[in-house]
Order: sequence, then C-alpha cells, then structure tokens
Amino acid sequence: MIGAYLAATAYCALFGAVYERFSHEVYAYPMIYAFGYPLLLGAIPFFLRQRAEKPFPRRIAADLIHAGIAALTVGSIVQGALQIYGTANPLTACYWIAGGVLTAAGWLLTLSGRSSRRDGRRTGPGPHAHGG
Repeated sequence: MIGAYLAATAYCALFGAVYERFSHEVYAYPMIYAFGYPLLLGAIPFFLRQRAEKPFPRRIAADLIHAGIAALTVGSIVQGALQIYGTANPLTACYWIAGGVLTAAGWLLTLSGRSSRRDGRRTGPGPHAHGG
C-alpha cells in the first residue's frame, strides 16, 4: 500500500513537471503540488501506522481513504490544467468536497474502530467464532 502511494506521488510529480514544461511557462500550483495528496494523506500515514505496528484499516475504511485521495489528486490535476489554460469551472469544488469527506471518513473509521490485520482478515472473533 505504501509503495503504491509512493508510486502515485512520483507519477504526479513527474506528470506535473512534464505538463508544466510544455505549458509555455504558465504555472498552476494545484498541478505542481498534486503529488502532495498521495504523499501526505496516504504514504506517510500508512508508513507511520506500519512503523507503530498498528493494524491496517478495515477494507471499507481503506477503500474510503483510497477513493478520497484519488479524488483530491485528480481534482488538483484538473484544476491545475484549467488554470494553465486560463479558465475555471465551479464543478471542480466537487473534487475537494468528495475527496475531503471520503478521506476524513476513512481515517475516522480507522482511528475509531476495529481494524484488520495486514493479511486482510479481521481481528477479533468473527461471526463464525465458537463460543463455550
């Protein structure tokens, strides 16, 4: 998971650099800093959780986090492209709202509740636990 976020970070940084190289020296901060979302909201928090030996999030929480970070990253790239072309669109706010809500919900679920082990199985007794 951390490797995927680091790869996404590197890809976004490279994409932004190449895009702006060919944008006739017109720059947009959302494009330049799009790499920050997968780095700051994905790679670093998951690395810190792994380092602290805390369990990884449940599947639903992880999916919310991934979707939120993807929305923020894509929204940043789209807004940067629009700025470079000298235009704007109020619909880009949807990326920020959806991304923020999804990411926050995923991390809140992770921090507040049961988590899963690294191999994807849930911790604690499941619905098939045998009681005595």
